[in-house]
Amino acid sequence: MDVNINLNKQKLIVKLKNEGYIKSNNIELAFKKIPRENFIRKKDHFSAYDDNPLSIGFGQTISAPHMVAIICEELNLKKDQKILEIGSGSGYHAAIVSNIIGKKGKVISIERIPALADFAKNNIEKTGIVNVEIIKGDGSVGFIKEAPYDRIYITCAAPNIPKNLIKQLKNPGKIIVPVGKIFCILKSLEKIKDKEIINNLGNCAFVPMIGKDGY
Repeated sequence: MDVNINLNKQKLIVKLKNEGYIKSNNIELAFKKIPRENFIRKKDHFSAYDDNPLSIGFGQTISAPHMVAIICEELNLKKDQKILEIGSGSGYHAAIVSNIIGKKGKVISIERIPALADFAKNNIEKTGIVNVEIIKGDGSVGFIKEAPYDRIYITCAAPNIPKNLIKQLKNPGKIIVPVGKIFCILKSLEKIKDKEIINNLGNCAFVPMIGKDGY
């Protein structure tokens, strides 16, 4: 690894810890392990560890590292879980999650843009990750074939918490969704026995979800 890139990674992790975004040891270890530079365009290589979203083409972005940390912390991920991600992007968020849940866990990631699905798959493979499956399709309706899931998270702005995804969630289970259009409220829905508990987690910004249950 380039010395400057490695130093920038270390600085970013310290920053995210100091600002309270990274709280858990397993999430810190995942940020250390997964090379974000593998998941961005070559021309943005030296911006890999800026705490900003970066364009990955097709009007899409790789999320800012602090947002990846927020979602991972809120999901309360455990070893060996099965996770559904809506919006693969470049594959970075799925890579972080895959490290947290371990090799016996599995991440199913849905991407609607074929070229980005291929980009994410290539990035995952070159990083040596074996427990992430990238699927081309409409993520707004989920992926019933592999349901139910321990956790679901959406990396695009949805008009609401999609009912199809709630149905594909285990009980107990948890889903994280940015609700809005570009400027959103990050929401969590937790299934506990016969209840669905919804919490607002703060403001955020994501590209809109496109699909049957999106915009």
